[in-house]
Amino acid sequence: MLPGLFVAALLAVLVWRTPRPEPGGPVEWVLTGPTMGTAYTIKLVAPGGGTEPPAALSHLVEGELEAVNRAMSTYLPDSELERLNRHELGPFAATAPLLEVVAAAQRVADLSGGAFDVTVRPLVDAWGFGPAGAAEAPDDELVGQLLATIGFRFLTVDLERGEISKARPQLRVDLSAIAKGYGVDRVAAALEAAGHLDYMVEVGGEVRARGRNRRGEVWRIGIERPDELGREVHTVIPLADLALATSGDYRNFRVLGGRRVSHTIDPRVGRPIAHNLASVSVVDPSCMTADAWATALEVLGPAEGPALADRLELAALFLVREAEGQYRELRSAAWAAHFEMEQPAAGVSK
Repeated sequence: MLPGLFVAALLAVLVWRTPRPEPGGPVEWVLTGPTMGTAYTIKLVAPGGGTEPPAALSHLVEGELEAVNRAMSTYLPDSELERLNRHELGPFAATAPLLEVVAAAQRVADLSGGAFDVTVRPLVDAWGFGPAGAAEAPDDELVGQLLATIGFRFLTVDLERGEISKARPQLRVDLSAIAKGYGVDRVAAALEAAGHLDYMVEVGGEVRARGRNRRGEVWRIGIERPDELGREVHTVIPLADLALATSGDYRNFRVLGGRRVSHTIDPRVGRPIAHNLASVSVVDPSCMTADAWATALEVLGPAEGPALADRLELAALFLVREAEGQYRELRSAAWAAHFEMEQPAAGVSK
């Protein structure tokens, strides 16, 4: 297994065919590789000449992703995050990236009423989805004990002082539900600083796109149908100067005691989600923000999730599992306004 944040399935399908470059026309460069326990794919329109991306560009991308992994991995014992987790009480001097991501996580935690909580790490491990996961489901007593050790309100971020503080010594942070999105944003910012303004960046299914592809068209990204047995596209959306993140219950799961258990833990009750909301996709200018909100809305479920998305004006698409392999689609008002011309694939009821 690659050391990284966690092993994630691709929840977005990148929709493209790499055309043969026309003589004298624009060229698309493609960079791929492993990162954070998953993989990345980057496509960008070459500023001029050359069918292969220069080595310096690959080094730029890999450097940004490695910096995120070194700071936020739960698998690397010397990562900054793991040093924070070993820290007991009082302030911990943190770097700007870790401060930014934890502060963003805390904002989503507060607005979601704790449906998103990066201190959920002990429960993630107990249910078998961490680096040292358990083989059996925890009993009620253990769940109760672990709930007493978590809580985002016991974690504070002081951006001015550059410190993160824990009010409970057992508090352990897991940034798996937000760090991939942050990594996408980091790579995008680095590409723009290097003068690349037409690109698509994808890390483990989280995507950000700017400008146009080689044909001068808006990048088009497919959202996967939440089917654990296959890979079909549910719908395709244009993505221009925006990011897309998806959270679902259909790829990363375990079977415990004969029961299918989702990797998405509800921090409020200490147990995996058990409702019929199969996936949530969120569009936002920030991939980090979209990443966190996709998880928060997935935890909230098919009633609370859409209600909160509308209240906060989040652009979100909800796929609710129905009988006989059908899915009911719910769109927040912001999503419908942005993608009003898009239609669902066959076999999906609205």
